Amino acid sequence: MVYVIIGISVLILDLITKHAAVSALAGGAGVPLIDGVFHLTYVENNGIAFGMLENKRIVFVTLSVIILIALIAYLIKAPRRDAWLKLGAALVISGSFGNLIERVLKGYVVDFLDFRLINFPVFNVADMAVCVGAAALVIHFLFGGGAENKNKPED
Repeated sequence: MVYVIIGISVLILDLITKHAAVSALAGGAGVPLIDGVFHLTYVENNGIAFGMLENKRIVFVTLSVIILIALIAYLIKAPRRDAWLKLGAALVISGSFGNLIERVLKGYVVDFLDFRLINFPVFNVADMAVCVGAAALVIHFLFGGGAENKNKPED
């Protein structure tokens, strides 16, 4: 149950911060929190994964729905549900859903976290959730337990 709460909390945080970014940053030059290092900058992302493949909305929506369905199905059917699987799934599902909502309603995703120290693409809370969740899923798939534990479900 804790992972459901984490997922819902991340989704709510993502939607609230995107709304705040639209209200406070749209049309502006951005706000430096640490000048030259970290800024809040409003960007309308028509692409996927940091702006790649711009203006392919139907592809992104379809891909997001497929990933969400596949991940939820795997989570339900997985013989072993360790913490890495549950955390990773909660984060990927909530992040994917947060960006999917924006893409369907607006045609783009609002990004606003601008880490300039290494010239990183502008991103949002959902993007962070997907990346951290994907890392947790990799840990699950690589180190999720030996064969002796595969048929022992954990909740």
